[in-house]
Amino acid sequence: MLISTVNGVFIEVDARALGVILGVPTIGFDLYIRENKSLLDKAKLLELAQRLSQQPGLKSPQAVKKGDTQPLHQLIFRFIIKNIIQRAQGRNQADAMDHYLTDLMDQREQINLPAFMISHIGRIATTPRANDLGYGFLLTKVFEHFGVELKKKIDAQVIDEIGSRTIMGCGFALIKAGDRSDDQGVQTPSVPIPRPTPSQPAAPTSPSSHQLLQDEIIALKGAFQEEKELNAKRHAGLLALLTALQH
Repeated sequence: MLISTVNGVFIEVDARALGVILGVPTIGFDLYIRENKSLLDKAKLLELAQRLSQQPGLKSPQAVKKGDTQPLHQLIFRFIIKNIIQRAQGRNQADAMDHYLTDLMDQREQINLPAFMISHIGRIATTPRANDLGYGFLLTKVFEHFGVELKKKIDAQVIDEIGSRTIMGCGFALIKAGDRSDDQGVQTPSVPIPRPTPSQPAAPTSPSSHQLLQDEIIALKGAFQEEKELNAKRHAGLLALLTALQH
């Protein structure tokens, strides 16, 4: 149960009610195991750690570095820490909670997002350290449902997006649409191709694919620079507005 008062408005929801507000199902895996691992099967934890780290010789369960996992698992983990179990620290280490969620999403198994949200918010609210609450865009919908007046809204930031930069950072190489065709000359759409992981031998890279990758990196750097300049202009405009209001 999530109970709070926001701007004088009393809010009380359980996972089912939260699911109705957000329009998502409230069935599936919902065991929140961030600190307490006693409920988990040690054999299952070891199997997950061995598989996700690509180290079958591991003798005991342990956290796995993001860079040691396969590209798909890196991408899933990135999605988890941005949307399901949001956090600003420990983004390069996947623990038992992350192992379970990564495996479930890889196997396309159902999870109970509202239940995870309530459990994670409860954990954040009871820790001695100051933490951001997270779930900003989702909670905005909850506040609006209960009639909470929102005076300030923040646009989505570039760092919140999962785009080509994120995919490439997880170990995929992108092939642009029109760069590949079948025997009949039919072109295929853009497809992310996994790069070799440490346990896999690297395949020879042709000059053309290497050039495509370089072009993609240059384009991404240009887009990032444009975004930085745009944010700088917004910041300058806000300062000018604040200065005008003060006078």
